[in-house]
Amino acid sequence: MAADTTDLDELRERALRWLDDDPDPASRDELRAVLDGLPGSAPELADRFAGPLTFGTAGLRGPLRAGPNGMNLAVVTQAAAGLVAWLAQQGGTGPLVIGYDARHGSRAFAERTAQVATGAGRPALVLPRPLPTPVLAYAVRHLGGVAGVMVTASHNPPQDNGYKVYLGAQLGGELGAGAQIVPPADAGIEAAIRAVGPLAKVPLGPAGEVLGDDLVAAYVERAAAVVDPAGPRDLKVAYTPLHGVGATVLTAAFARAGFPTPGVVPDQAEPDPAFPTVNFPNPEEPGAVDKLVALADSTGADLAIANDPDADRCAVAVPEGGTWRMLRGDEVGALLADHLMRRGVTGLYATTIVSSSLLRAMCTARNLPYDETLTGFKWIVRGGGGSQPLVFGYEEALGYCVAPEHVRDKDGITAALTVAELAAGLKAGGRTLTDRLDELAAEFGVHHTDQLSVRVDDLRLIAQMMTRLRAATPTSLLGHPVTEASDLMPGADVVILRTDTARVVIRPSGTEPKLKAYLEVVEPVADGDVPAARARATAAVAALRTEVATVLGL
Repeated sequence: MAADTTDLDELRERALRWLDDDPDPASRDELRAVLDGLPGSAPELADRFAGPLTFGTAGLRGPLRAGPNGMNLAVVTQAAAGLVAWLAQQGGTGPLVIGYDARHGSRAFAERTAQVATGAGRPALVLPRPLPTPVLAYAVRHLGGVAGVMVTASHNPPQDNGYKVYLGAQLGGELGAGAQIVPPADAGIEAAIRAVGPLAKVPLGPAGEVLGDDLVAAYVERAAAVVDPAGPRDLKVAYTPLHGVGATVLTAAFARAGFPTPGVVPDQAEPDPAFPTVNFPNPEEPGAVDKLVALADSTGADLAIANDPDADRCAVAVPEGGTWRMLRGDEVGALLADHLMRRGVTGLYATTIVSSSLLRAMCTARNLPYDETLTGFKWIVRGGGGSQPLVFGYEEALGYCVAPEHVRDKDGITAALTVAELAAGLKAGGRTLTDRLDELAAEFGVHHTDQLSVRVDDLRLIAQMMTRLRAATPTSLLGHPVTEASDLMPGADVVILRTDTARVVIRPSGTEPKLKAYLEVVEPVADGDVPAARARATAAVAALRTEVATVLGL
């Protein structure tokens, strides 16, 4: 009992020291309320002080709450001070470009970042309003920024926020110009953050220069240029930004490119940080696009498109057999790659180790360079090490980069435009996106992918499942011997299993409390019977899912 009392006293002292340095009256009041609830509130207080949010290759991301293990003004002030100090250590000159979405706290975090930058003598350029992440990534390149900060938690739950860092060409090199940071920059920034002293001594300047709408217009102009100006435009699109910031930019880009204005789900059209009409603001989650599908159905749309809240991802649904089918990220990735290849776009095509192997087969058959990277667009846009210019990259989690010279990151706006261009062209010939998918299947076989995703409340469970997998790695899958079992540790916490017809990639999510198993079965098409091959592949993936769940102890 004495040890427990000692631990609680030490925890209380840490919290009181934090209070003394917290610049935000609201979060100080929040933390005092937790302290007033002791000893009953001890577990909550311990969680808030379990450790600081770590600055990794995805930046910061966590729940909005007081304390070091949360997103709040104190944590953001420290992060901004560390980033600005690191930029100075590297000899980086030029402005810091800052964007933000419409989540709770985003604007305040962006303004504080600008104040820290100007307080250190560095110019800060702030986007004019809540805007998509791709606009910030574009702005870093367009404005010659030394780096960029985007305040967003993307498709995380409403109670979260985050902080992503991009580097300009000066520090990121040509491959990383306008791209998210990669090691060792993340470790260097983390070390600089930990070296920041009392926050009261961090100098604060003005809240930077607020940019005008000409920046957004420049982004829209470049986005619209990704499609052929002479192509068909007869296409009816239903769209939702899922209460995020994508609607005004996407509809402007469609108009500038000559497409009819998409119909927008009315009660999801405006930014709302509470995301009131969805359980989870991610178009991949069950039920998230129900209102979109209802709008598409009632208006006779040819295509349904959803962006996630910061509009860097793009989900696509198509009419099929009297209902609507959400295309998998791998299907959209293959469609976009094939479309660009048919347009004669040559250069490097890249995806990740967890995406379908179909892109590799397409590049091999068409004699185009291909690369496969670790997960995340920070790696995709650096694919091939610069040996070939990247022309297209995608990841199965609905992220697509169709114009790397425009935005060197995933971009849900230009992806939507390119899907619309493809769909309109097919419609003009009396065909659909699913017809094109069948053609690809007939040529390369059915590459059927699925995912087993395990969400946890206790991150230790993920480590336990990975340990179990490594201790008892299966030697067969679907009755076929495992021909390759690769463990990417210590570089990456990933295990890959392959047979002659299947592949499984298992890894913890980098942004959510999930363990993910990515499943793929390749089924040849006999005598042109694509539906029969799809049925066999679907059954095989279902069986593979059961086997993998058993291996993980689920």
